[in-house]
Amino acid sequence: MGGMNNPKKSFHESSFGELACTVVDGSDQPWLPVILCHGYGAPGDDLVGLTDYLIDKLGDAAKAVRFVYPVAPGDLADQGMPGGRAWWPLNMASLQQLLQTSQFDQLHDQTPPGIETASGQLVSVVQSVLNNMPADPPACSGSPSMGGETSRPYVLGGFSQGAMVTMNTALTGDIPPPDVLVQFSGTLVCGPQWIDAASKSGSGRLKATRVLQSHGTQDQILPFSSAATLADTLHEEALEWEFRAFQGPHTIEAGTLDHLAQWILDLTDRK
Repeated sequence: MGGMNNPKKSFHESSFGELACTVVDGSDQPWLPVILCHGYGAPGDDLVGLTDYLIDKLGDAAKAVRFVYPVAPGDLADQGMPGGRAWWPLNMASLQQLLQTSQFDQLHDQTPPGIETASGQLVSVVQSVLNNMPADPPACSGSPSMGGETSRPYVLGGFSQGAMVTMNTALTGDIPPPDVLVQFSGTLVCGPQWIDAASKSGSGRLKATRVLQSHGTQDQILPFSSAATLADTLHEEALEWEFRAFQGPHTIEAGTLDHLAQWILDLTDRK
């Protein structure tokens, strides 16, 4: 999958829709967007470091890819985290109390205040990215998940809070569902809305989407049990759902990145 002669990448700052973004292109004519959203408290470019690893795994196929890393709208400088960003405000003390008392599942059916606004902003990013790619996909590689709006395949995902906002956006946003949805250390919130949107007897928003989920069994931020509940709740509604449990904390592990690279490669190989 990887190769010694990897494409030359270009790196620049840009704005798509309502948010600033860091953009890394695998060539001057990319046609496949991969949009990845950082977690709570991280700088806006926190996940940009994944690019080199993924490009190395993709090899020559990376020429097709534009990596887009949106900067979350919330500024956490006034909370003692200069440079930290948030998709919506969190009460960390309350979250820790729920964790310590094994009551985190109380949040599964709740809609976090601010997630809908953040999803709307992310929708604007996805729409703008899809409409402003330098090149068109190969003529025969249209995606069945595009719902007739566009033939361009794309990947959407994120880490932690970024995973939650991308799941909510994929399920409820006014965008074509992504071909691949990535959930690095996410969790279940908005339960009733997500179940309704994902249900194949209803909107069926994941019926043509492959979902890649990973979670550390020693995660002290978002409990593994809640990640497992997310998978148990929605996996049958997706085209494919790969849940990778790993020994580790609240992080992204290399094996999941390898899996993501393969799924991106599958999109570039589609005929």
